Amino acid sequence: MGVRPHSPPLYARPQKQYRFSFELKIQISLPCINPALPMKRYERHADAIAQLIHSGALRPGDRVPSVREASRTRGISPSTVFEAYYLLEAQGLIHARPRSGYYVSARAPTAEARPAEPLPSQPAATSTGVAISDLVFEVLGLARDRDLVPLGSAFPGLELFPLDRLARCLASGMRKLDPWNIVQSLPPGDERLRQQIALRYGVHGMAVDVQEIIITNGAMEALNLCLEAVTQPGDVVVVESPTFYAALQALERLNLQALEIATHPRDGIDLAALAQALERQTPHQPIKACWLMPSFQNPLGSLMPEDKKRELVALLARHGVPLIEDDVYGELHFGPQRPLPAKAFDGAGLVMHCSSFSKSLAPGYRVGWVAAGRFAKAVQRLKLMTTLSAATPSQQALSEYLAQGGYDRHLRALRRSLEQQQAIALAAVARHFPPGTRVSRPEGGYFLWVEMPPQVNALELHRLALQQSISLAPGQIFSADQRFAHCVRINYGHPAQGRLEAALATVGQLATDLATAVP
Repeated sequence: MGVRPHSPPLYARPQKQYRFSFELKIQISLPCINPALPMKRYERHADAIAQLIHSGALRPGDRVPSVREASRTRGISPSTVFEAYYLLEAQGLIHARPRSGYYVSARAPTAEARPAEPLPSQPAATSTGVAISDLVFEVLGLARDRDLVPLGSAFPGLELFPLDRLARCLASGMRKLDPWNIVQSLPPGDERLRQQIALRYGVHGMAVDVQEIIITNGAMEALNLCLEAVTQPGDVVVVESPTFYAALQALERLNLQALEIATHPRDGIDLAALAQALERQTPHQPIKACWLMPSFQNPLGSLMPEDKKRELVALLARHGVPLIEDDVYGELHFGPQRPLPAKAFDGAGLVMHCSSFSKSLAPGYRVGWVAAGRFAKAVQRLKLMTTLSAATPSQQALSEYLAQGGYDRHLRALRRSLEQQQAIALAAVARHFPPGTRVSRPEGGYFLWVEMPPQVNALELHRLALQQSISLAPGQIFSADQRFAHCVRINYGHPAQGRLEAALATVGQLATDLATAVP
């Protein structure tokens, strides 16, 4: 599928939805063990491993013997071991981790044992100034020790990413670099990379013009540039409640007012509450923008249904309010298809879709982008006036990697790993946290939002956990008025399963002690 670089922008075209359907039909024949027939070697080995799992000798998160080890000790060929592990994988008993081996899959808690969902938020109905940075810096500054179990981290484990191949792509891209590419990397950014991004939009059923895509230093720069393009100091900006602390910091930096809107932990922002806020706005202080995360919101993990995203875009279009869409977790879905972003329903050019490769492929490369709609020129100008351009080597590496193929294969492995780790984390929270605890159950990403009994102060829990070499993200940093004092965000995106379970058991005991302490 090609991209027409000079076609008119989508928002100027008739309001027609462009959907592309890519269906790959693969006939898979899974071996079935017939008790009337003698078992094959790989079936016998698979059965032996399955018995160890069912008996509890191998627990969720345990590593099963490597292919080489099993081949040597059982006297069977590596191909036989592989067949056995493929069968166990198909049965959901084990899963592969990139460059690590095979591990016993987690079993999620039963419906009876599963904690309830957190309650929808109830923020104040008025906008407020933001002064959150001091608290954020304090919390994050205390959690930089590399020996900590990073439950409070905003990043997944580096072992989940193809860093070696990215390094080779970086070297290859730089060897082929034409000095003129340095100039061509200036805003809007490397043409080849922008075309690759446009193709990704196409694969997911969207037609986004290359000309509205601007490469940035990560998604955070894209989001900040969009915010700056459509606001002035003192303006009101709608955010979710709770919301990502970096959004609050951006509002604080630009001297903007935050209007927090009630948000459900499963399906996102309350559209009725948002509609009321838009109707209530005053001429002297109108709502100038919305900064939202419709897919796998940080910290809740909520996913807005497709019809709700469509309704959101239509609502904002009626009021002429731009949507700054933070979509850095969209590729980390556990379902069969990537959720469409709100951008897919934009016919007026009011949605600025921001994303990056930092959470899905290349942490530390700091390559993000925005498909900025009617604001593309303004954002491009701001980019040129501030940081000039994203790093040429990083842009070259990413364009080289995407051109070679294999991104979707990496994403499938990453999603499987994160889904398994979520099951382990949910089971640990259900087992170890105090009665009355509520926890979100996201369909993607790598965060859980945990709501504990009111007696548990998240900041105090954070400080106690640090003494046990565990970091947390306390709920107070996710609100302009520091509410959510009995909530924490937990990162389950680091693959050391035994470490994850042990850390959650410790945090759960600390929370239980706080919940039951005599005042």
